[in-house]
Amino acid sequence: MRGLILAVQFLTRLPTPQLTDFRQEEFSRSAAWFPLVGMIIGLLLMIAAWLGMHADYRIAALLVVLVWAGVTGALHLDGAADLADALGASHRDAERFMGVLKDPHIGTFGVVILISLILTKFVTAAWLIQSSDTSLWTLLLIPAWARLGSMYWSQSLKPLAPGSGEQFSWQIAENTIWLWGAGLLLLSWLTVSLLFALTAIATLLLWRAFLQWRLGGMSGDCLGAGIEYCECAMLLAVCLL
Repeated sequence: MRGLILAVQFLTRLPTPQLTDFRQEEFSRSAAWFPLVGMIIGLLLMIAAWLGMHADYRIAALLVVLVWAGVTGALHLDGAADLADALGASHRDAERFMGVLKDPHIGTFGVVILISLILTKFVTAAWLIQSSDTSLWTLLLIPAWARLGSMYWSQSLKPLAPGSGEQFSWQIAENTIWLWGAGLLLLSWLTVSLLFALTAIATLLLWRAFLQWRLGGMSGDCLGAGIEYCECAMLLAVCLL
């Protein structure tokens, strides 16, 4: 239970009993609960969509986006903006990349990415809400898939630099990732479609491939950005396929 509470504390702004006496090892093991926390976020998104549907599908989509950003404290949006600025300014200069990545200020690239991500979520959520009740299951599953991705990326990629990723190399068994993957695949297949399940897996693999090709590793910002990008990619895929 402490692991679940730590995972909720780290990934959301939901009220929980505050644990301050935990060890780093205990915090690292809490990552095993990340997909479940994603499903909690997804459940809140479904509730927001259902409430908004009593007014208008656009209001419902707006509520979904607001809840999505609010419940996570925009944690992953911040990572996406930081990574965009670093990639845009570094021009494959590793030292400059890390310097910009650690800069707390947001530049032009970061602003553009933030606007793009928020617009993507709003438009796709509006389409999902207007299309069918079955599509709303994707709002439950997409946050879980993305947070499973953060577990997978942290385990399969090396930290970019000392201090940039070691704390996110979660101490979890490989079997845990496989079990969550199998469970989400089955649930996605039963509630949405097998195509959606395979698309979700593909987005996680593509983000890992990009990080390996472009950066050769990962950092906390890379994991957070991956959650945002994969969520948007999965939403777009559901709308387009």
